[in-house]
Amino acid sequence: MSQIGMFFGTTTGKTAEAAEKIQEAFGGEDIVTLIEIPDAEDGDFAGYNYLLIGCPTWDIGELQSDWDAFFPNLDSIDFSGKKVAYFGTGDQIGYADNFMDAIGMIEAKITEKGGQTVGHWSTDGYQFDASKADRGGKFCGLALDEDNQSELSDERIEAWVAQVKTEFGI
Repeated sequence: MSQIGMFFGTTTGKTAEAAEKIQEAFGGEDIVTLIEIPDAEDGDFAGYNYLLIGCPTWDIGELQSDWDAFFPNLDSIDFSGKKVAYFGTGDQIGYADNFMDAIGMIEAKITEKGGQTVGHWSTDGYQFDASKADRGGKFCGLALDEDNQSELSDERIEAWVAQVKTEFGI
C-alpha cells in the first residue's frame, strides 16, 4: 500500500488530469494511490496518514457532483492525526466570486473532524473577488485554473508537491 491516499472527484476530466500529474510528481503509484470519490468508502481514509483531496468548484460555488454526494459521509470519519493537502480546479475569471469554494468547503469539514491542513498556497498571481478557500491571503490548497492559466499548472504542481512533501515529512 502507498503512503498517500488521493481522493478526488472530476466531471470534465481536468481534476483527474491534475491528480495524475500530482501523483507523478510525488513519485508515482507506489507513493500515491488514486481513488475517485464515487468509488470511496468511509473506511478507505483510515488506511492513510497522509491525504490529498481534489475537487473542482462546480456551477456557482458548488461541490462537484461526486463530492456533493459523498460530503455527508465526512461527518462520520475521524481525520485526527491525518495531514491533509487540498487541490482544486476552477475558473477565476468566469466565477470570480467563488473561485475554489469547493476545496474551502471540504477543508473546513475535514478540519472540523480533526484533519491537519498542509499545503497552503499563495493567492498571489490569481484574479478573483472571493473564495471560501482563502485563508488570509493563502488558499487552503493548490488552485489550478485550466481555463485561464493552464500554462502555469505544471510549474504550480511541481512547487506545491515539493512543499507538501516537506510538510508531510516524507
